[in-house]
Formats: sequence, C-alpha cells, structure tokens
Amino acid sequence: MRAAGRGVMLAVTVVYAAPDIEAAVALELPVTATIADAVAASGLVARLQLDMGSLAFAIFGQRAAPTTPLRSGDRIELTRPLVVDAKAARKARAGLARRR
Repeated sequence: MRAAGRGVMLAVTVVYAAPDIEAAVALELPVTATIADAVAASGLVARLQLDMGSLAFAIFGQRAAPTTPLRSGDRIELTRPLVVDAKAARKARAGLARRR
C-alpha cells in the first residue's frame, strides 16, 4: 500500500491468458476496491473483447467473487471456461488405455 494525494492506494495486477494472448495491467486502486473495480479499471475485457458472462475470477489461483475486497499485491486472474472437463478427459484416456 502507498499513500496517495487523497488516501491509501493498493497496488494490484489484473491478468488474462489464452493460447494466443497474454495480458497484464498493473493498477493502483483505493483500499475499498473489489475485484469488479479492478477488472473495470484494467480495461482488459473491452480491449480483448472478452465475454464478461463467461469469465470467472481468481486471486493467485483461488476462485473469488467479483465483490471480493482486494489487498495490496493481489494478482487478479480472469479465467476462461474449461474447454474439456478434466474428469471426463481422464476417464476417456483410461478407457483408451484399457482397450490396448
């Protein structure tokens, strides 16, 4: 945290990654900021034309709600929906291995 002209600010980073895209935006936000505030301030959703309805959020890999308050140093991750369910993929691989 650092003191700004009008109060204490949090330093956070909002990140997004996909097979062909990596983006990170460092921000300074008020201490009352939430994940939703950080995502809006980052501009990543508009810049990368992301579907806000399909995104989920995490802080350092731990799922979090848009209303989650932030702490200085947080890395807010915009996560995409899974393309393949991990459990279903594992079952499919196990079935292939048994048939060989």
